[in-house]
Amino acid sequence: MKNITIAGREIGPGHAPFIIAEMSANHNGVLDNALRIISEARKAGADAVKLQTYRPDTITIDCDTEDFQIRGGLWDGNTLYSLYAQAFMPWEWHRPLFEHARKEGIIIFSSPFDNTAVDLLEDLNAPAYKIASFEAIDLPLIKYVASTGKPMIISTGMADAEEIREAVDAAYAGGCKELAVLHCVSGYPAPAEDYNLQTIPDMIRRYDLITGLSDHTLDNTTAIASIALGACIVEKHFTLDRNGGGPDDSFSLEPAELAALCSGTRTAWQALGQIDYGRKSSEAGNAKFRRSLYFVKDLRAGELITAEAVRSIRPGFGLAPKYMEEVLGKTAAQDIARGTPVKRELVK
Repeated sequence: MKNITIAGREIGPGHAPFIIAEMSANHNGVLDNALRIISEARKAGADAVKLQTYRPDTITIDCDTEDFQIRGGLWDGNTLYSLYAQAFMPWEWHRPLFEHARKEGIIIFSSPFDNTAVDLLEDLNAPAYKIASFEAIDLPLIKYVASTGKPMIISTGMADAEEIREAVDAAYAGGCKELAVLHCVSGYPAPAEDYNLQTIPDMIRRYDLITGLSDHTLDNTTAIASIALGACIVEKHFTLDRNGGGPDDSFSLEPAELAALCSGTRTAWQALGQIDYGRKSSEAGNAKFRRSLYFVKDLRAGELITAEAVRSIRPGFGLAPKYMEEVLGKTAAQDIARGTPVKRELVK
């Protein structure tokens, strides 16, 4: 499995999880909100902030027939066009947002939803691209993104194994050299039981790619658990205020929660470590409290060592308890005081 690198940040099993704060529509139409989201994501410890680059007319058409109506869920009562007109990020914001992120020292990239969005992002020298779950079946778009030569992350919500393979093959066919995939459930929010995190190691085996999680659950438990199963990337929606009223606010993390995600996933990754049965540095001072064999009564030289004279107790300065049978029935090599650790030279 080949690591990928985005803006100098290497991503793979030997590196801390790459945490992406997804801004989506949480700017709520206010540029200052978008700028603050970038700053707060950096303060929380995220590696990157991600935008979505589309206009209503590049993602759908203005039509109110039944096909274009949203029935049920968070966005009930909207047409697709009206929802995206509310949610989209004006294209003229992209340059100041990219400049602000670079000043803040946080990676910024975006999900393009058509070729014109890719062209805009190329003008801004975007360091990578993310293909959204709903676009994972748009193989021409994937090939066009791949033609930029930039690293690509493909989210796989709603896609079956064959569709994921087709997306991966399209990325390679288009010229992509650095590719990652994200396990995802495209529910907003998604219940944890839908995530089936055991899919992550299977994806790693199937596609031999850096694999991560796009998490739409309401807390951090699922994301942190994914690290133990091999996730190298975690993406979560991020907002300044979950009660802000925007289309994505209600299932997004607030700043303190994003900070907890960054801390928790990195702790989980550190805890994974490697296969190691040796004594750890934090255990060194406690080794003396292990059990060992001690004389628990005074003995004279030549006296028989019986079970009443030796016990396995703490601390651990004597012979290991496994040598008890070798000691019993022998004689004391010298006078021995109660509380003396059993040593070979004391046994005759």
